[in-house]
Amino acid sequence: MSQNYRSPLFILFTFIYLLTLCGNLGMMLLILMDSCLHTPMYFFLSNLSLVDFGYSSAVTPKVMAGFLRGDKVISYNACAVQMFFFVALATVENYLLASMAYDRYAAVCKPLHYTTTMTASVGACLALGSYVCGFLNASFHIGGIFSLSLLLCSRFFSPIQS
Repeated sequence: MSQNYRSPLFILFTFIYLLTLCGNLGMMLLILMDSCLHTPMYFFLSNLSLVDFGYSSAVTPKVMAGFLRGDKVISYNACAVQMFFFVALATVENYLLASMAYDRYAAVCKPLHYTTTMTASVGACLALGSYVCGFLNASFHIGGIFSLSLLLCSRFFSPIQS
């Protein structure tokens, strides 16, 4: 990438990243401070904001540093850590969305039983289960990927020679 594009891209990505961080932190702070928002739906929304905060912080700072320095290199271990958190938080996000769907299903389809079905402990268990499943999934997948031999990978993914 030429030097002409690096500075504008850095400024653009910094602006988008800061907007994302402020939006997610603002959402979590608003839900935390307003007692009317202490319901299961907003509990899941605050967890979703937390996951999005981490999700966007898993890759973006390294990309922005690459724009500043002009290098596109990442070490093997840094790549493994970055990929682990990216996959873990993406999986947690999906499980949280499924938990939110169950919460809305219980609220709409069984409104009279909602307060007994979706208690604070059930919501906490669903959120905790989302984090556990997400990080376990990432551990298995990233552990498997990065335990492959580089020789084996290079045999299957070698560049085409003419």
